[in-house]
Amino acid sequence: MKDKVLFVIPAYNEEKNIKKVLKEIKEDFNEADILVINDCSKDDTYDVVVKEGVKCITNIFNLRYAWAVQTGLKYAFENDYDYVIQFDADGQHIASEAYKLYEKAKKTNSDIVIGSRFLKDLGYPSPFMRRIGTKMFELIIKLTCKKKIADPLSGFQCLNKRVIKYYSQMGKYPEFPDANLVIEMLLNGYKICEEPVKMRLRENGGSMHDGIIGPAKYMINMFYNIFFLLITIPRKKKVNHE
Repeated sequence: MKDKVLFVIPAYNEEKNIKKVLKEIKEDFNEADILVINDCSKDDTYDVVVKEGVKCITNIFNLRYAWAVQTGLKYAFENDYDYVIQFDADGQHIASEAYKLYEKAKKTNSDIVIGSRFLKDLGYPSPFMRRIGTKMFELIIKLTCKKKIADPLSGFQCLNKRVIKYYSQMGKYPEFPDANLVIEMLLNGYKICEEPVKMRLRENGGSMHDGIIGPAKYMINMFYNIFFLLITIPRKKKVNHE
């Protein structure tokens, strides 16, 4: 494999999950490099990562998920990586499935390949309300971009060099980079496709979307961002693929 591929893994208090995640990547996608962004964890996440011999950037304060991801993308851009695999530290994403995303990106020359839980029924036990939200955003994307994206909330993605550059230089990288960012990239002319993947539920710890306030804030933020995008981005803008 001649391409430079980097796993970007944001991690906040994931000491109980991150070791297994890193071991799986080393075993199932050992051609790739790994970068963990330790988002000012209060536990021993950093120590676990370092003991595994994996490069780790530690934020001096908690940036939260999206900006931790962008930190990794900036690193990838500065170090001239060809592809980035966005990967969670909680064990939900599966390293062997990441290779499928990379191969799909190469085969189809796609800018973004989304690892989809719902393009095919592969047994992912999605909570009912999250599945309803996913379907709602799928419909919005279909109406606004004329494109079916079955899992627009999936953070398991393969990004090519053009997207790495674009995301790393965004001055207003969204707090929740989900369906809103998919819409932005589609309206800007980037090629996005999906690949069916298996995922797991996290074994330890909690999600940033647990509780009531978190999901409510997420939905309000998402609708605001999508509305703003639809009134500001011109349609069918061509992308420079050079």
